[in-house]
Formats: sequence, C-alpha cells, structure tokens
Amino acid sequence: MATTAPPPPTDRSRDLSQPLDKLGPDETIKWNSDYLRGTIEVGLLDRITGALPADDTRLMKVHGMYQQDDRDVRDERRRQKLEPDFRFMIRVRLPGGDATPAQWLKLDELARMHGNDQIRITTRQTFQFHWIVKDEVRPTIQGLHDALLDSIAACGDVNRNVMQPSDAEDSDVQAEVTAISGRISDEFIPKTRAYHEIWYNDQKVAQSEPVEPFYGRTYLPRKFKIGFAVPPSNDIDIYTQDLGFIAIAGPDGLEGFNVTIGGGMGRTENDDTTYPRLADAIGYIPKAEVSAATEAVMGVQRDYGSRIDRHHARFKYTVDAKGLDWIKAEIERRLGHALEPARAFAFTSNGDRFGWRETDRGTHHCTLFVPSGRVWNRGEQKWLDGLRAVAKIHHGNFRYTPNQNVIIADVPASEKARIEAILAEHGLSESNARSAMRLNSIACVAMPTCGLAMAEAERYMPELLDKIEPILAKHGLTDDPITIRISGCPNGCSRPYVAEIALSGRAPGKYNLYLGGGFHGERLNKMALENVGEPVILGVMEDLLGRYAAGRETGERLGDFVTRTGFAPA
Repeated sequence: MATTAPPPPTDRSRDLSQPLDKLGPDETIKWNSDYLRGTIEVGLLDRITGALPADDTRLMKVHGMYQQDDRDVRDERRRQKLEPDFRFMIRVRLPGGDATPAQWLKLDELARMHGNDQIRITTRQTFQFHWIVKDEVRPTIQGLHDALLDSIAACGDVNRNVMQPSDAEDSDVQAEVTAISGRISDEFIPKTRAYHEIWYNDQKVAQSEPVEPFYGRTYLPRKFKIGFAVPPSNDIDIYTQDLGFIAIAGPDGLEGFNVTIGGGMGRTENDDTTYPRLADAIGYIPKAEVSAATEAVMGVQRDYGSRIDRHHARFKYTVDAKGLDWIKAEIERRLGHALEPARAFAFTSNGDRFGWRETDRGTHHCTLFVPSGRVWNRGEQKWLDGLRAVAKIHHGNFRYTPNQNVIIADVPASEKARIEAILAEHGLSESNARSAMRLNSIACVAMPTCGLAMAEAERYMPELLDKIEPILAKHGLTDDPITIRISGCPNGCSRPYVAEIALSGRAPGKYNLYLGGGFHGERLNKMALENVGEPVILGVMEDLLGRYAAGRETGERLGDFVTRTGFAPA
C-alpha cells in the first residue's frame, strides 16, 4: 500500500541560496557554469593543447560531446613526452532514430570531412562522430544545424535521446508514438542559450524569465533516459529506462501508456552498492498525460536524487532509497491524481526483423544488419558509400534501431529493385546472411576512443562470434536467436545485463561472464564467472550450448533454460 507523500519539497535544484559545500564536485561545476557556458569558448581558442579544461569537458557533455583520446597511441605519445591525441565524440540528438535522406547525406558529408570517414549508430537510436579534433568541433555542430539537427542534451545530466520502436507492426500507432516522443524530447531539452552562443555564434541576450524553468541551475543529478515501447516488440529494452511508456492500443488506435520507472544498467566495478536494475510498472495514463507524467517523474528525480555521490545519483537509486511506494505517491501528488492500474500487454521479441517486409500501409521496409553500428567502408562492405547512394534516390526515411541497425523505410514497391541493386553493388545485400546470434549481438564502442573502457568490445565481438559460431553449428543452433552483448566496462552502454549471454570488461582480454537474461528484456542475467579470458568463455559456450540443444523444452529461450536448469559453469 502506498505511503502518504510529504508536503511539496523545496526545489533544491533551483534554490539559489543553497551553499556549495552541500553539492558534489560536478554539481558545483554546473552551479558555477552560468547555465552551461563555463569557459568553453575560451578553451576552443587555445592552440597549445588539443584538450579543453577539465571543468569544461563536464559541461560539454550536455552540449552532446565527450573529450576522448586515441588509446592505441597513448603509451607511445607518453614516451615521446607528447600530450594524448585528444579528439572529441559528438552525439546527435535524434528522437526515435528517424532521419531523412537529406539529413543522412549531411551526416555522410560531415563524417568524410571531420569524422575519419565513419559514423556510429548507437544503442539509443542516434549517431556518434568520433575522431573530431578541437578545431573542427564548431564546424561539425554548424553542419548539423544546416540539416536541422543538433547535439544538445545527447549526453550529460539531462533527459537524453528519447527512444521509440523502430519497426512497430502497427504503423498508425507508431506514427502517433513518434510524434509524442519527439514532443517530449523538445519539451525537456535545456532552455539555456549557451549552446546557440557557443556553436552558432549567437549574441548573449539578457532575459527576465527564468533561464531553466524546469531544470534549474544544476540540472539533474545524473543522466535520465526515456523510452517508448509498442508491444509486442521490446526492441528499446523498456525496463532499462529511467522512465518508460508502454503503448496500449485499442480498436481505435493508441489509447495510453503503462508507466515504468527506475531502470538502469550502469554499475561501478568492485562496488556492490551499485547495480543494474529493471524498471517497475507503476500504472497507466491516457496518452494526453504523457507530458505531465514526464514532468512529475523527472521532477522527483531532480528534487530527491543525490547531488553529493554521483555513483548513487541515478533515478534507480532514488527509487530504492525512498521506496517505490513513496516515489509513486509523490509522482501522483505532482500529477494531481492516482495512476490507473497497469493494463495487460505482452512482449514477444526485442530484436530487429531483417530483410524486406511490407507494412500495413503498403510500403516496404528493408532492415540491414550493421555490425556494432559502425558505418564505414571496410573490405567488401562499403557502408558509407552504399547508404549515401541509397539516400540520393530514396524518398522515404531512414530509421536507426536500438540494436544498432538501419532500416530503409517506406520504400514503394516500384523502388525495391533499384535499392536492392545499390545494396548489391556496395556489398551490403548479404549483410543479413549471418547466424541469428550475430544478428542479435550488440557491442559498445570501448577501445580505442572510450576513456572508461577496460577491455575491447566492438573490435572483439566479430572475433569472438567467429569462434562461437562453429559451436552453434555443431549443435544445430545457427538459426536460433540468442542475445549476446559485450560492454567494455561496467557502465553497460550495450545494455548487457538483460542479455542471455553478456561480457563486461575487467581488463585487456578479461571479462565478467553473465548468463540467463530474458530474451524479451524482462529479466536480469547473473554473473557466472568473474575476470576470465577467451579460452574459459569458449569452454562455457561449448558446455552451455550443448546442454541447451539437448535439453531445452519446446520454444524455450536460452536465458529461460539457464534459469530453469540452474546452469553454472563447471
């Protein structure tokens, strides 16, 4: 039974009298930043270094950027007494993963000019440019602006890129969810003009109204992630989101959403007080209340999330610290009424449907498997050239999936053959001719650009799957969809803790091995082995997959088999 919520709290994020000694270091940086301006403009002019001052790199996250360096050359540069080879990653804000062909052509142009001839599709349905040097950051941002795109709030302590289903069975429901998710993205981006002043050279203008009427001077305690799911597909892994909306449709279309709160993947190595957590369903709202519910939930996190310990500042820790009943009651108080009971629904998959399929509107979608989301020209597969050629003749949209793949969407039947010819010319027509496990694989970027990576992920996934696939073939499992994910560190950007098989990096060549996640994203996996290398991992795969092939029940998924049998590595 829900407890009674207390009177409205003082909004700590906007209380300008709060002393700085009650804020953690990152909170103090935000407090003193003049609403995300800091000294970024000055730092961009410094030609002595390829880096920005440390405080500004934290502020840059809300602008959609991370300062990184090429770790492959870090030791050599240190020996030569050179600073690291600093580069910037720029992430695009792209609600729901939809982009026009014209926007893709601009992204392609920017990748060739500034991004080392590559773009990466992320697990939040957007893009990242890596390898951008400091002098080219502003031209890249201005190039995005030319295509009506930006990077604001793609990172940092704010609501990040809003996710939605990429290939729902009901196009009408998907279209309405797309509109709602885009509106939520626009409503909850920072309102400061710092982004426009720094990157578009706009003049600073005094204003009498509050600069950040919702976020306040210190924004949120940590990043906040929102996603929309349309059953039966859980391709966005709704239970890993801070705030989730599960679409409920009726005879006349979209009616409303079940609301889930408190999901999150990240953890800190050797700190048992940090952990992945699945979201809890707290009720149902009609579709007209999505904005109000979002403001209520985010407001609770803004006002009660930890601003002292960032390791415990995500919303999942706020939920567990206060208790789910208390949090729900406070959300209802802010919303002005009790939530309705959650309605029935069912998820049957969380993967992508590859190849061509006809939609309920008579057009066609073509979903292509993009290994780890890396769009570049490598070997026989010319992803960058191929998608550019498609974009030049395609009149529908591109969609980018939470599983790092691309959908050439809304293709008229008359254009299918033309697009198929382009895909074949660039070596992409066979991209889906892979094992079902490979098609259900996700890897984060990790080495060499991510500063948090403890082990390889994206660069290791193909090599690992090359060694697992013969085991699959031996046991007749090549066509069985099994989810496998690799993360270079415990932060979990590849959403590893809901996969049936997952590796989390511990050190070069060493991983924690997790088994037993739910195929539909409804159950966390468990650590099976700690700090092991490839020979041990392959030995476990041989044992596990052999037992699974011989002893599974009809229709039983690998994760369910692990849970039912209590499988543990010998």
